[in-house]
Amino acid sequence: MKIRIASAQYPISFFESIDNWKKHVKSWISEAVIQQSEILLFPEYGSMELVSLFDTDIQQNIQRQVEKLQTLLPSFIETFEKLAIEYQIIIIAPSFPVAENGKIYNRSFVFSKNGMIGFQDKFFMTRFENEIWRIDSGKKNLALFKTENFTFGIQICYDIEFAIGAQKLNQAGADFILVPSCTETIRGASRVHIGSRARAMENQCYTIVSQTIGNAEWSPAVDINYGFAAIYSSPDENLPEEGIVAQGKSNEIRWLIDEIDLAKNAHIRKKGQVFNFKDHSKMALELKNESIEIKLYQF
Repeated sequence: MKIRIASAQYPISFFESIDNWKKHVKSWISEAVIQQSEILLFPEYGSMELVSLFDTDIQQNIQRQVEKLQTLLPSFIETFEKLAIEYQIIIIAPSFPVAENGKIYNRSFVFSKNGMIGFQDKFFMTRFENEIWRIDSGKKNLALFKTENFTFGIQICYDIEFAIGAQKLNQAGADFILVPSCTETIRGASRVHIGSRARAMENQCYTIVSQTIGNAEWSPAVDINYGFAAIYSSPDENLPEEGIVAQGKSNEIRWLIDEIDLAKNAHIRKKGQVFNFKDHSKMALELKNESIEIKLYQF
C-alpha cells in the first residue's frame, strides 16, 4: 500500500481579513491536491497567524490572544472541514490552542472526506509553553486514526522526543506517525528531527515532520520560526540507507510531497536486518503517575 503525503513548510502570515486567510488555506490545499496528495500535514501552531486579525494590543499579549482565538475556532474548524470534504482528502490542520474546562490545550484536528474525525492533544509542554504561555498538558489519550487501508497517529513536536507515545501508537497498529512542529532555532528543529528519526527506527515505521518557517515579528508567540519538512523511515532493507525518504530545504515555503510504502515496513518487521519494533516492544514504557489510553477514530 503506497500513500502520497504532503508535509508543509509553512510560513506564519499576516492577514487583513478572515476571507483572505480562507483563500490562503484553500490555495495551499489545492496545490497539494493537484500533486495527487492523499494526506496533508500542517505544522504545530500554524493557526497563530489568525492572531493577525486582532488589534495590536491583543497581538502583543500572549494570554489575551489565546482567549480571543476561541472566537475563531468554529470558523477554523468549518474551513478545514469543508476543504477536506470538497477535495476528498485527509487534512491534519495546524494545531490550535483550544480552551476547555479552564485549561488551554495544544490540539491537532484531523479532517477527512466525511468531515472532522477527531483530534490529538500535546502531552509534553516545552518550557515556553509551560512557563510563559501557560499552555496545559493534554489528557493522556493517544488518538489512533484508522481508515480502510492504513492507520496513523500524531505526536506533536516535543512529544516525538520521547519514545512512549510513538511506541504505544505503533503497538496499537499505527503504520506511520505524523509530527506537526513549531521551532525557532536550528537546535529546536534538530531535536524534533532527531526524535522523529529515532522513533522511525525504534518502531520500524515512517515518521513525517511538518514545521513552521520564517518570521512573524508582530507575534510574540511565534515571532521566529526555523524548520523544514521531512519523511523518515527505518534504515533497513529496501529503504533509504540513512532512513531519509525525503527532506526539504530549511525555511523554504513549500509542500514536501512523496510516497511512503507500507509494504516495506511490514517486510522489515518480519524479515529486516534487525527487529527493532519487536525488541523495542519488550520494554513497557509508562508514565509514573498517569495511565495512557488509546482512543480509536475509525473512518
